[in-house]
Amino acid sequence: MKKEDVDKLLHDKVEEGEHISPILPENIKNYLIDIDGTVGDDIPNEEPERMVTAAAYPDAIATLNRWFEEGHIIYFFTSRTEDHREVTETWLKKHGFKYHGMVMGKPRGGNYHWVDNHLVKATRYRGEFTDLIKKEVTIEVFDDGNHN
Repeated sequence: MKKEDVDKLLHDKVEEGEHISPILPENIKNYLIDIDGTVGDDIPNEEPERMVTAAAYPDAIATLNRWFEEGHIIYFFTSRTEDHREVTETWLKKHGFKYHGMVMGKPRGGNYHWVDNHLVKATRYRGEFTDLIKKEVTIEVFDDGNHN
Protein backbone atom coordinates (compact mmCIF):
# COMPACT_ATOMS: atom_id res chain seq x y z
CA MET A 1 0.00 0.00 0.00
CA LYS A 2 1.38 3.40 -0.97
CA LYS A 3 1.90 6.18 1.56
CA GLU A 4 -0.86 8.21 -0.13
CA ASP A 5 -3.31 5.32 0.37
CA VAL A 6 -2.33 5.06 4.04
CA ASP A 7 -2.81 8.81 4.48
CA LYS A 8 -6.28 8.56 2.92
CA LEU A 9 -7.25 5.71 5.25
CA LEU A 10 -5.98 7.56 8.31
CA HIS A 11 -6.87 11.19 7.64
CA ASP A 12 -9.97 11.47 5.46
CA LYS A 13 -12.58 10.32 7.99
CA VAL A 14 -15.43 12.82 8.31
CA GLU A 15 -18.80 12.22 9.95
CA GLU A 16 -21.48 14.92 10.20
CA GLY A 17 -18.95 17.52 9.04
CA GLU A 18 -16.32 16.70 11.70
CA HIS A 19 -13.15 14.66 11.44
CA ILE A 20 -13.28 11.43 13.42
CA SER A 21 -10.60 8.96 14.51
CA PRO A 22 -10.07 6.39 11.77
CA ILE A 23 -10.68 2.69 12.23
CA LEU A 24 -8.84 0.50 9.77
CA PRO A 25 -10.57 -2.38 8.00
CA GLU A 26 -10.10 -5.66 9.89
CA ASN A 27 -7.89 -7.09 7.14
CA ILE A 28 -5.31 -4.30 7.51
CA LYS A 29 -2.91 -4.28 10.44
CA ASN A 30 -1.09 -1.17 11.57
CA TYR A 31 2.27 -2.60 12.63
CA LEU A 32 4.48 -0.62 15.03
CA ILE A 33 7.91 -2.21 14.84
CA ASP A 34 10.86 -1.54 17.12
CA ILE A 35 14.27 -1.21 15.47
CA ASP A 36 17.13 -1.87 17.91
CA GLY A 37 17.30 -5.53 18.86
CA THR A 38 14.19 -6.33 16.81
CA VAL A 39 15.00 -5.77 13.12
CA GLY A 40 18.73 -5.27 13.59
CA ASP A 41 21.53 -5.15 16.12
CA ASP A 42 20.66 -3.53 19.44
CA ILE A 43 22.38 -0.13 19.38
CA PRO A 44 21.90 2.31 22.28
CA ASN A 45 21.24 5.99 21.57
CA GLU A 46 24.50 6.84 23.31
CA GLU A 47 26.47 5.18 20.47
CA PRO A 48 24.88 6.52 17.27
CA GLU A 49 28.03 5.92 15.22
CA ARG A 50 27.24 2.17 15.46
CA MET A 51 23.81 2.71 13.89
CA VAL A 52 25.46 3.08 10.48
CA THR A 53 27.09 -0.37 10.52
CA ALA A 54 24.50 -2.36 12.50
CA ALA A 55 23.53 -5.70 10.99
CA ALA A 56 19.94 -6.07 9.81
CA TYR A 57 18.06 -9.31 10.43
CA PRO A 58 17.19 -10.93 7.06
CA ASP A 59 14.05 -12.63 8.43
CA ALA A 60 12.79 -9.24 9.65
CA ILE A 61 13.36 -7.64 6.24
CA ALA A 62 11.57 -10.48 4.44
CA THR A 63 8.62 -10.60 6.85
CA LEU A 64 8.07 -6.84 7.10
CA ASN A 65 8.37 -6.38 3.35
CA ARG A 66 5.85 -9.17 2.80
CA TRP A 67 3.42 -7.53 5.24
CA PHE A 68 3.96 -4.23 3.40
CA GLU A 69 3.21 -5.91 0.03
CA GLU A 70 0.09 -7.54 1.55
CA GLY A 71 -1.24 -4.03 2.20
CA HIS A 72 -0.50 -3.64 5.89
CA ILE A 73 0.82 -0.40 7.36
CA ILE A 74 4.41 -0.54 8.59
CA TYR A 75 5.69 2.10 11.01
CA PHE A 76 8.89 1.89 12.96
CA PHE A 77 8.35 2.93 16.59
CA THR A 78 11.76 3.54 18.08
CA SER A 79 13.46 4.95 21.15
CA ARG A 80 15.94 6.62 18.83
CA THR A 81 15.62 10.40 18.95
CA GLU A 82 14.93 12.89 16.15
CA ASP A 83 18.70 13.43 16.02
CA HIS A 84 18.95 9.83 14.77
CA ARG A 85 16.24 10.08 12.08
CA GLU A 86 18.54 10.63 9.09
CA VAL A 87 20.99 7.82 9.95
CA THR A 88 18.05 5.52 10.68
CA GLU A 89 16.27 6.26 7.39
CA THR A 90 19.54 5.73 5.51
CA TRP A 91 20.11 2.40 7.30
CA LEU A 92 16.54 1.19 6.62
CA LYS A 93 16.86 2.11 2.92
CA LYS A 94 20.30 0.49 2.65
CA HIS A 95 18.86 -2.80 3.93
CA GLY A 96 15.74 -2.65 1.76
CA PHE A 97 13.05 -2.22 4.41
CA LYS A 98 9.70 -1.11 3.01
CA TYR A 99 7.74 1.06 5.41
CA HIS A 100 5.34 3.99 5.62
CA GLY A 101 6.85 6.06 8.41
CA MET A 102 8.72 6.26 11.65
CA VAL A 103 7.81 7.48 15.14
CA MET A 104 10.85 8.57 17.11
CA GLY A 105 11.24 8.99 20.86
CA LYS A 106 9.47 5.89 22.20
CA PRO A 107 10.12 5.74 25.96
CA ARG A 108 13.15 3.63 26.78
CA GLY A 109 13.34 0.74 29.20
CA GLY A 110 10.72 -1.73 28.02
CA ASN A 111 8.04 -3.30 30.22
CA TYR A 112 5.46 -1.41 28.15
CA HIS A 113 1.79 -1.46 29.04
CA TRP A 114 -0.13 0.39 26.36
CA VAL A 115 -3.51 1.93 27.24
CA ASP A 116 -5.59 3.07 24.27
CA ASN A 117 -9.21 3.44 23.15
CA HIS A 118 -8.39 1.30 20.09
CA LEU A 119 -7.65 -2.41 20.09
CA VAL A 120 -3.96 -3.02 20.73
CA LYS A 121 -2.21 -6.33 20.16
CA ALA A 122 1.41 -6.94 21.05
CA THR A 123 3.92 -9.53 19.97
CA ARG A 124 7.20 -9.83 21.80
CA TYR A 125 10.17 -10.37 19.52
CA ARG A 126 12.24 -13.33 20.70
CA GLY A 127 14.90 -13.70 18.04
CA GLU A 128 13.03 -14.70 14.89
CA PHE A 129 10.42 -13.19 12.60
CA THR A 130 7.87 -15.79 11.49
CA ASP A 131 4.26 -15.78 10.45
CA LEU A 132 2.03 -14.80 13.34
CA ILE A 133 -0.04 -17.52 14.98
CA LYS A 134 -3.07 -17.34 17.26
CA LYS A 135 -2.43 -18.21 20.89
CA GLU A 136 -4.51 -17.78 24.05
CA VAL A 137 -2.77 -15.84 26.80
CA THR A 138 -3.67 -14.08 30.03
CA ILE A 139 -3.66 -10.29 29.84
CA GLU A 140 -4.39 -7.43 32.21
CA VAL A 141 -7.48 -5.33 31.42
CA PHE A 142 -9.53 -2.63 33.09
CA ASP A 143 -12.26 -3.94 35.41
CA ASP A 144 -15.45 -3.18 33.50
CA GLY A 145 -17.62 -5.35 35.76
CA ASN A 146 -17.81 -8.12 33.13
CA HIS A 147 -15.79 -10.99 34.60
CA ASN A 148 -16.35 -13.50 31.80
